[in-house]
Amino acid sequence: MGADAGPAPEDLPAPAPAGVSPDTVRDWRWQLTPGEDQVNTATWAGSVPHVNGIAPRVRVGRGKWFNLLWLLPIGLVLLLVAVAVAKGLRGDPVVQRFIARYPGTLYSARARAATGFPAWLRWQHFFNLFFMLFMIRSGTQILSDHPRLYWTRHSTPGRDWFRIQKPVPADPLWTAKQDSISLPGQVGLPGLRHSIGLARWWHLSMDLLWLVNGIVFYVLLFATSQWQRLVPASWSVFPDALSVLIQYLSLNWPVENTWVAYNGLQLIAYFVTVFVAAPLALITGLGMSPALSARFKRLSKVLSIQFARSVHFLVLVYFLVFIVVHVSLVFATGLLVNLNHVYAGRTDNSWDGFWLFAVSMAVIIVAWVAATPFTIRHPRLVQRAGQAIVGPLQHLFEHVDPKPGEYGEKDISPYFWHNGQYPDSDEYKALFDGHFAGWRLRIHGLVEHPADLSLAQLRALPHHEQITQHFCIQGWSGVAKWGGVSMQTIMDLVRPQPEARWVVFYSLGEGADKGVYYDAHPIGHMGHHLTMLAYDMNGEPLSFGHGAPLRLRNENELGFKQVKWIKGIEFVTHYSEIGSGYGGYNEDHEFFGYRQSI
Repeated sequence: MGADAGPAPEDLPAPAPAGVSPDTVRDWRWQLTPGEDQVNTATWAGSVPHVNGIAPRVRVGRGKWFNLLWLLPIGLVLLLVAVAVAKGLRGDPVVQRFIARYPGTLYSARARAATGFPAWLRWQHFFNLFFMLFMIRSGTQILSDHPRLYWTRHSTPGRDWFRIQKPVPADPLWTAKQDSISLPGQVGLPGLRHSIGLARWWHLSMDLLWLVNGIVFYVLLFATSQWQRLVPASWSVFPDALSVLIQYLSLNWPVENTWVAYNGLQLIAYFVTVFVAAPLALITGLGMSPALSARFKRLSKVLSIQFARSVHFLVLVYFLVFIVVHVSLVFATGLLVNLNHVYAGRTDNSWDGFWLFAVSMAVIIVAWVAATPFTIRHPRLVQRAGQAIVGPLQHLFEHVDPKPGEYGEKDISPYFWHNGQYPDSDEYKALFDGHFAGWRLRIHGLVEHPADLSLAQLRALPHHEQITQHFCIQGWSGVAKWGGVSMQTIMDLVRPQPEARWVVFYSLGEGADKGVYYDAHPIGHMGHHLTMLAYDMNGEPLSFGHGAPLRLRNENELGFKQVKWIKGIEFVTHYSEIGSGYGGYNEDHEFFGYRQSI
């Protein structure tokens, strides 16, 4: 909901005494600090300290948590019991007849038509593994930035169902950044606490390459007869799978020939992996996009970003379990033959497949070990490469004209996370103590009518109100009601010049590495129904922690671009003339992208 009519000239309040000048512009730009082109691990993200997480925990009931590390001894005990039971069953005549009837593999005419592993399939197998390992590393890094998962869109502390962090402390100004945890350097990518900007470039880039590889795989799979190896041809696949499971657990391996056909258990596992888990990873990944959530409102109303994030994590767990079990069985059931199938394209006991496997593992290990130091030494290259790979796709996914009215009062989140570097300057403290009576919003740059507006004057402009969902790059979300003035009203007031293409918002607060926090937005976003300057939140004036006296809401973008504690707005030709030229404080210092709609 919102009021979008532009003000008539006679309705506008009288301007405050002029305070905008070339000196003001220069002063603000001088307050910006340049970003580095390498990562200094000692000073990264404002010297954020190392904070260890905790063992993964899952909520049981309302207030109890189960430590998932207990699954290791429990799983071992259950495995030993299962082996003992399976061995006992193998001696039962009924089970013996069952295994004789369903030995495990159906050698159908369809399967025989797809005998062997062609070269394209073997290459696809390698690239799939390569991309997935880096997706897993960078995805784990992203999870560590908000190490909690929820089933509701509200991200309320205490309502998470999974966490690898302690409970949220009682501190009312506890921030999402403080809640992040550290990972070992060779587990996460790049392995630094709160390095989500670089982790996202890795993750999204690998996602896209994995997706392209997957599309090629699907096309070749159905253009040849190979799809017949992965799609069950008979309901007998289920008793075959049970038969194989009993044979595996009894440690008396089934007689099989994967060169011709997979056994029932393999067939089900591969079918689920290729045709269920992989598409679900893509769908839930897109479900976490703020742009797509705003575009496909009916879907996102039911499948919220947090639901998508939780399912995305469960898909990750499935892939990890699949990889561990798959590799274990490859090694245990005939290593040389199995490696010859997938690497050498032959079915014998030679060492050719093993040596090709060893070379491929060496390539992966070198890439794995080099990824973190390479990222630390060349973060700008990672940033630019990620922008080149993902940027065009992000732009395509942006919604052009989002509509208001998706959420109502009942949807407002009971808790809305704080974030950012709180302002602590004498200037801000004096303004806060004076209830912002002396505060002015200075609007300048490529505009016909520079403005210097007090908070009272802003409140006198046509009121705009909206209830929208906030998406943080760290992964949390929340719904709030914002009251203020639309950016269209501001543009009607100051009248941007034709050459103005970007709008820069300056904060009274500093970034983590000191220097004024700022961010640039395309001027095309400023006319959207859901782009506004908010001075109220949930019917009350903005609090200190949420950006008093004024903050931006541009619902096309993630939370780090919603500048809080705003003191000025500058219309420019391009953001490259501001700061380090990357489009904002986090873009300059922590290598975010200036547009992060997915």
